Amino acid sequence: MLWIAIRMLTGDAQKFYGLVFGIAFSTLLITQQLTIFVNLIERGASGVYNVSSADIWVMDPVSRTTDIAYAMPATALDKVRSVEGVAWAVPHIRAQASVRTGDGDLEGVAVIGVDDATLIGLPKRMLEGSTEVLEQPDSVIIDDVGATRMFPDQSPIGERLELNDQRAVIRGIADAIPSFTSTVVLYTKYSQALNYVPGTRNRLSFVLVGAEEPAQAKALSERIEREAGLKAQTRDEFDEDGIDFIIENTGIPFNFGITVALGFIVGVAIVGLTFSLFIRDNIKQFGALKAIGVTNAKIRRMVAVQAGLVGLIGYGLGVLGTILFIWGFASNPTFKGFYIPWQIPLISLASVALILALTGWLALRNVLRTEPASVFR
Repeated sequence: MLWIAIRMLTGDAQKFYGLVFGIAFSTLLITQQLTIFVNLIERGASGVYNVSSADIWVMDPVSRTTDIAYAMPATALDKVRSVEGVAWAVPHIRAQASVRTGDGDLEGVAVIGVDDATLIGLPKRMLEGSTEVLEQPDSVIIDDVGATRMFPDQSPIGERLELNDQRAVIRGIADAIPSFTSTVVLYTKYSQALNYVPGTRNRLSFVLVGAEEPAQAKALSERIEREAGLKAQTRDEFDEDGIDFIIENTGIPFNFGITVALGFIVGVAIVGLTFSLFIRDNIKQFGALKAIGVTNAKIRRMVAVQAGLVGLIGYGLGVLGTILFIWGFASNPTFKGFYIPWQIPLISLASVALILALTGWLALRNVLRTEPASVFR
């Protein structure tokens, strides 16, 4: 009987392809939009991800993320270093500036100053050059997304920039996770960053801390808060704050939620209408099966198999379409590092199952109400 159900479904090619298209389109829309949403909000924590060596971030109590921070006095560094359990503590500055290229173009950039001695604060990988280039005067390292934006047709190595009336020479390209706004990032030594970004008396954005016992980072952060009077968060806590800030202060969750809901509604509409037409066109065949003794339970299993076959093919095509989309745009700086979290395909699968259960139940009602004698009318 199940083979008959499949033959009934595939025998009407137009409706079969319509059902597969409806599920595939709905799966693609839900999976793709959720993937973009998750990757975008995670970029709110890109500043933390790019500094993998720091166990704890110390900041002014009013600071919220790596991009929204209130400067501290230089004495904060000594306070943190004096706390028991701190293996090392280095200064870290993050500030906004405007840079003028050799062509005269103006670009907003983020200037990140890393510790002069250890260079803690730089991304782990370099695409061109090495971290040692910062030993040369007026040297900066640009992130790869910034290099693509500012110098799309040439290598930026050796390019001279005017950074707040100061000379800066690009001597390396870092492989960094882009920020939420994909701002161009320039890395330099802390002492040089102070010259590039004039400001107020307090210039220290963060203190990066390494714990003597990384497993006890949470306890150490609490001790720093008590003894230094500053806000201290572990790496995981601070990256969560960056993500939460994007969710709470932008319209991204609402907008992407609307799109995902539309994907579900479109799937219900297309699949429901097509499934209903399929059942209506085959109502006499179902009546004939009931006339020869096929029970309603077997009819339900037949429809379930039909829905399952459509769902399996459509779901597979939808997820494949999302993978091809991410792969196709991998070279675009906007989509750099995008991936599909394993939870998203499961959410899409649950949505497809719900769509098929709902539309299958609505279509099945007419079959179950059909009298076996109707086939002879």
